Amino acid sequence: MNQFDTTHTVEHNFAKSNPNYLKAMFGTTDVMPLWIADMDFEIAKPIQEALQKLVTRNIYAYEFNTEEAFKAISDWNLKRHQLQLNPKSFVQVSGVLTGIGVLIRELSDKGDGILIQTPIYHQFFKVIESAGRKVISNKLKVVDGHYQMDFEDIERKLKTLNIKIILLCNPHNPIGRVWTKEELQKLIHLANQYGVTIISDEIHSDIVYSKSQFNSISSLESSENHIAVLGSPAKTFGMQSISNGYIYIPNENTHKQVKQTIGALYLDHGSIHSVNATIAAYLKGEEWLDDLLGYLEKTMIWIENFMQKELPEVTLFKPEGTYQIWLDFSKLNLSDDALKHLIVYQAKLALTPGDWFEASHAQFMRMNVASPLSKIQQAFHQLKKAIDVGIDCSFNEAESNNNCRSC
Repeated sequence: MNQFDTTHTVEHNFAKSNPNYLKAMFGTTDVMPLWIADMDFEIAKPIQEALQKLVTRNIYAYEFNTEEAFKAISDWNLKRHQLQLNPKSFVQVSGVLTGIGVLIRELSDKGDGILIQTPIYHQFFKVIESAGRKVISNKLKVVDGHYQMDFEDIERKLKTLNIKIILLCNPHNPIGRVWTKEELQKLIHLANQYGVTIISDEIHSDIVYSKSQFNSISSLESSENHIAVLGSPAKTFGMQSISNGYIYIPNENTHKQVKQTIGALYLDHGSIHSVNATIAAYLKGEEWLDDLLGYLEKTMIWIENFMQKELPEVTLFKPEGTYQIWLDFSKLNLSDDALKHLIVYQAKLALTPGDWFEASHAQFMRMNVASPLSKIQQAFHQLKKAIDVGIDCSFNEAESNNNCRSC
């Protein structure tokens, strides 16, 4: 039995299964929660031990250990990604979105455009709009069942709109693309040509499968004026509630500017629990991560095989990275409301609605599969049963007719 096969039933207040959240988001609590992007697995033993050591000492005076954390992150990226990083070029923040929010405010003015590639992580919209900036959507295009950047649209918008920042997601959430060197180099070329800064959210950088390779924006030619929000150990090691965020800024002037602002707001004072857990993860967590990636890849293979045989009417965009899958239900020919009813009330699954990531994607859903395989298998069997039975139009009697698939 694999360590990731264990199902944990402990008392908790996790957001994904919180009854108040489920009721608000989905209208019911009778669902399997596979919507939030975190894991159902126990963290690596070295991280547990580092936290236990802090808990049992019973003294919590002021303590700072960020320099050791920066070195651990640098050493990890050199070993895992052949990426050479200067530990002195990091800035610590309380979280990835905090870092992105500060960078947007520092590197652009109110009313400026921030380009994002939709469908995209839904919090990007909030972090841009709350800063008084404009969301500029560059829609990813599907070519032969594969998502690609639309460079013609990017250049057209860089030419004609007041865009100051490209907010990149790599690996991309929710579609699971891991951008190639060639794609990123082309994006850097356009950004440099039009004087635009790339901020690259790379929080999923370590969740990449065997046929793909992660490339940080910081590793490429002419990228010295662009910024990698290298993220945190949150996604890699399942530390969402106990992790900080880390920004890598190679440009010395920009680094100084951003560090001063973050320091003035005291956003760089992370918990020693988070810092020591980060150090333990990057120094001693590699074996656990390799086991996790192998487990997730086997889960992905099972999902692909099952869907080909049992759910051909649902399109899977097989991810190159992240532990999310992006599903297209449009071939079912259901209305948006009917699809949501089928998924939530008949399949009893809480999946992330596609229109969170871009309004036109209501026929899509994102599923988090970082759970024991038995749970994921159960979820897909529930989905198949619901689709085989067909939509129950009683939820919408006003539109119900003999052709229930249109209701």
